[in-house]
Amino acid sequence: MVRHVVLVGLMGSGKTTVGRRLASHLGRTFVDADAALEEITDRTIAEVFAEDGERGFRAIEADVLEELLEHHEPTVIASGGGVVLSGENRRRLQQPNVTTVWLDASPAFLASRVETKAHRPLLAGGDSPRQVLERLHAEREHLYREVADIVVDVEPFHHGEEKPKRALAARIAELVLAHEADHPLEEVG
Repeated sequence: MVRHVVLVGLMGSGKTTVGRRLASHLGRTFVDADAALEEITDRTIAEVFAEDGERGFRAIEADVLEELLEHHEPTVIASGGGVVLSGENRRRLQQPNVTTVWLDASPAFLASRVETKAHRPLLAGGDSPRQVLERLHAEREHLYREVADIVVDVEPFHHGEEKPKRALAARIAELVLAHEADHPLEEVG
């Protein structure tokens, strides 16, 4: 059995950038779940949302997560921000061979880091990024908490470090290795 690390959190929390660095620290392959979804569907996230709606997108997202967690080599996965909305995804994220890390931050901090871009369809409405992120944080906080083995507040790293993402990845690597040492996988067979 191999152990995967899945980063969860709202948009702007650094899942992709920190995930790449974390994978390097841990000597594991990195996969961005949204990029994998785009490759599999041969469509952008915005196109999937426009053509299939959010419900269709979430179904594809669940299939992609399931496929990524079936890989036979340990992987660091940057999930989409809404991956926790599905009960089945939350069950997958709580499996013994998955270490789930919630990158948490205040909506105000996250809003300062995101832009309204085509790959962020949830920001395409009339509300400001901060309003959207406040709503999403309120709706999803308990779901992130439910699946998280490790919770990391990313804001202090951005206020006190010269290279915050590097420092954040190094700290998460320490936490992941400690968690995995405290929760060894049992061999099946």
